[in-house]
Amino acid sequence: METKSTESYYSLLTELCGELALGRYTECDRLFELTKEEAGPHELARLAEAFGMMLVRVEAREFQNQQLIQELRGKNAELEALHQVLEDKNENLQKQVKDLLSPGRGVIGQSRAMSRVFELARTIALRPINTLILGPTGTGKEVLARYIHHHSSRSKSPFIAINCTAIPDTLFESTLFGIEKGVATGVNARKGLIEEASGGTLFLDELAEMSLANQAKLLRVLELSEVTRVGSASSIPVDINLICATNVDLEQAVREGRFREDLFYRVNVVELRLPPLCERDDDILLLAQSFLEKNCAEMKRSRLTLSPAVQGLLLRYAWPGNVRELNNEMKRAAALTPGKVVALENLSPRILSSEAARNYMSQQENVEQKAPTSFNLQEMEARLIRMALDEAGGRKSKAAELLGITREGLRKKLMRLEELS
Repeated sequence: METKSTESYYSLLTELCGELALGRYTECDRLFELTKEEAGPHELARLAEAFGMMLVRVEAREFQNQQLIQELRGKNAELEALHQVLEDKNENLQKQVKDLLSPGRGVIGQSRAMSRVFELARTIALRPINTLILGPTGTGKEVLARYIHHHSSRSKSPFIAINCTAIPDTLFESTLFGIEKGVATGVNARKGLIEEASGGTLFLDELAEMSLANQAKLLRVLELSEVTRVGSASSIPVDINLICATNVDLEQAVREGRFREDLFYRVNVVELRLPPLCERDDDILLLAQSFLEKNCAEMKRSRLTLSPAVQGLLLRYAWPGNVRELNNEMKRAAALTPGKVVALENLSPRILSSEAARNYMSQQENVEQKAPTSFNLQEMEARLIRMALDEAGGRKSKAAELLGITREGLRKKLMRLEELS
């Protein structure tokens, strides 16, 4: 190779380095030519060699970066695929929840009283407004609140449920409104539950148990539609659909000074009343069988059915614990029934020792003593219908269910019996 002068060598080296700085690595071979001893001055050859070594490192780094970019692209594609799977699963779960909370699935009931509740709940869900759900403990107030949420336009946003009795007064503000970092040693900033519910539904259970001081703080949030975290001077706007629940007579609590009147009118824009289970005769057996099947499935055992005697007693029992008590009773039956049919002895001592059970057993003994003296089919049918009506306390829908026919079918049979009498 022809030896170059210092000036021309340096000029060429500068030109090649400029080209390489621009990423034009096709000039690499020309740079490596300058590292040879005969190419020019020794000092500049060493400089060219140093540039060459630096270029090797740059190329290696570029190669690693390209590999990393390819890996990231692959991971991104995987994440996008997983995101789509999660979207599909979320949509499916939303549908399942809506189906689960739909009338006719036995979760809440299908009686005339509950049909009216469902109708109003669906209307509220179309145009969500602050709702107060009243009813005894165990009637399913949170289930109804979730029903409204999942049938509303907010169904894909959070449903945050808060039991007011579970939050100590000292933690009320930080729990509901949030807290800023550094308010106390080791405390990090976090959202409050109201902020978490923004865009969705906030459900406050046992509302009447909230202290008057906390009632005032909640009222301010509802009036201004904003929260201020503990330790912060600025407020955060929130958009919530509020559903509250209590088993307390709030109007009485207002008169007694235990509940703020202004908050009462703020939360009670529309009122839903859940009847106790003892007033939902048509739902008892439906719910019992539904709970029994659900618990059997969870315990991975075959399906159980209720014997006629059990059905009769369940219909007569007062159910002070309402739907929750019925569910617990069916869970116990699912766990302890040895055969395929739940018999009286498989029920809890609490139910078997109740007044309803004693009256039922007494009636059963009377029925057994009244053995048929005639085998006339028409007379037997009439006797059976009267027994069913007695068993159902005169309620025709119950009697029809016990007889295994429709209410209309029972009505026709009664009309025929009247014509024959």
